[in-house]
Amino acid sequence: MINKLIKKIEQSKAPIVVGLDPMLSYIPDHVKEKAYQEKGETLAGAAQAIWEFNKAIVDATYDLIPAVKPQIAMYEQFGIEGLIAFKKTVDYCKEKDLVVIGDIKRGDIGSTSAAYATGHLGKVKVGGNTYCGFDEDFATINPYLGSDGVEPFIDVCKEEKKGLFILVKTSNPSSGEFQDQLIGGRPLYELVGEKVAEWGEKCMGDQYSYVGAVVGATYPEMGKILRKIMPKTYILVPGYGAQGGKGEDLVHYFNKDGLGLS
Repeated sequence: MINKLIKKIEQSKAPIVVGLDPMLSYIPDHVKEKAYQEKGETLAGAAQAIWEFNKAIVDATYDLIPAVKPQIAMYEQFGIEGLIAFKKTVDYCKEKDLVVIGDIKRGDIGSTSAAYATGHLGKVKVGGNTYCGFDEDFATINPYLGSDGVEPFIDVCKEEKKGLFILVKTSNPSSGEFQDQLIGGRPLYELVGEKVAEWGEKCMGDQYSYVGAVVGATYPEMGKILRKIMPKTYILVPGYGAQGGKGEDLVHYFNKDGLGLS
């Protein structure tokens, strides 16, 4: 899947990911009113409004961008109806040949981690049948439970040729409370970056690993260091725009081949 993401970035000349993180307050009134007329002022009505809003965004952008990133929490707040809207959004984006990055930030161990990986990236057997759950192309995951939490995802990625973006240095202001703490004189995020590069060697695409990293645009100097630590790692860079990241801050995240950032 990393090969497809790179190909679509090269074709579109746009290393851009469109976030599909719907809040009802973002949705135009006429969209909500139409949904409420059909489904009522209910969780189903809210989910319908989200779905229609997402569809309009995708229809307006799918031929300009390589990928989308729906944030699952924005759907989960509306319960099962919200998750149905999430699934409909994933399926529609794939119909439009967009790469789908499920922003799920899961992190657990053993069979629980394996179940998350199966549900979002893999296949599950029911009797004699096999089904895909949410079926994203990539998922974001939290590595802070260690290899026990990451390797089940890597196993599924190898089998399905899908990918991960692992949290390394996040864009939020308080990320340094833990991620910047020194261990042996080095910040924790550097050690996580080294581990991401190590995990990535286990599943390489043509140029880059299927195991990517999340590094916030709000910390460009740290991004420069992490790019050197993770030369074969694609980096998902949140924090551009509203969170304060600027265009000039992104230059350090690219490799000399003009790739490496989404």
